[in-house]
Amino acid sequence: MSGTRLAVFDMDGTLMDSQDFIVQAMEGAFARYSLPAPARADILSIVGLSLFEAVARLIPDHPDDLILQVSEAYKACFIAQRAQTGGEASAPLYPGARAVIEALAARRGVLLGVATGKARRGLDHAFAAHGLDPFFSTRQTADHHPSKPHPSMVLSCLNETGADKSDTVMIGDTTFDIEMGRAAGVHTLGVTWGYHPTDDLRAAGADLLVDGFDAVLSALDELWERT
Repeated sequence: MSGTRLAVFDMDGTLMDSQDFIVQAMEGAFARYSLPAPARADILSIVGLSLFEAVARLIPDHPDDLILQVSEAYKACFIAQRAQTGGEASAPLYPGARAVIEALAARRGVLLGVATGKARRGLDHAFAAHGLDPFFSTRQTADHHPSKPHPSMVLSCLNETGADKSDTVMIGDTTFDIEMGRAAGVHTLGVTWGYHPTDDLRAAGADLLVDGFDAVLSALDELWERT
């Protein structure tokens, strides 16, 4: 037993509400190739996956080269949005998120991590915009790992912090997060304010569900005490 407790957060839909930027960038990418825009709900359903995997789910009957082109167009659209609007700087943290991050970071023996479908460049922008750099000991992104729900990102968080699986909780808003945490052998905490329905999180096997950040600390304590 290492004695270290680790809380690993997803980013989009869990800590930060970036759905408008994601939807607009995806709509722009599809428009560049004269493809019908996916429904907003369909776009949000793939948030958290690596970009190629996400686009492949939206246009499953299209060749890989087109999926790759749309993926690159999404990146270009998102970067253009960032230049025009500030991107992550204007995407708010969810109410109560910062207070929970600060409270956990202040606890002795608790470390924070992030495991996100964002690229490292996007995560760096988000952290800089919201002043989150001092709080997180490990940061895993889609450009260095297989797509969720593969456990690679969580396992890397464990390796970098020395935390035991039994002392680690994956916190996320999608079934991909819950499935990733379960595949890595850690506890899972589903949040209901994000992009996947509550029933889906429950069916994916979330150990606990919370409806607001005011319940996150007590839920984490409950899961850590199960060790």
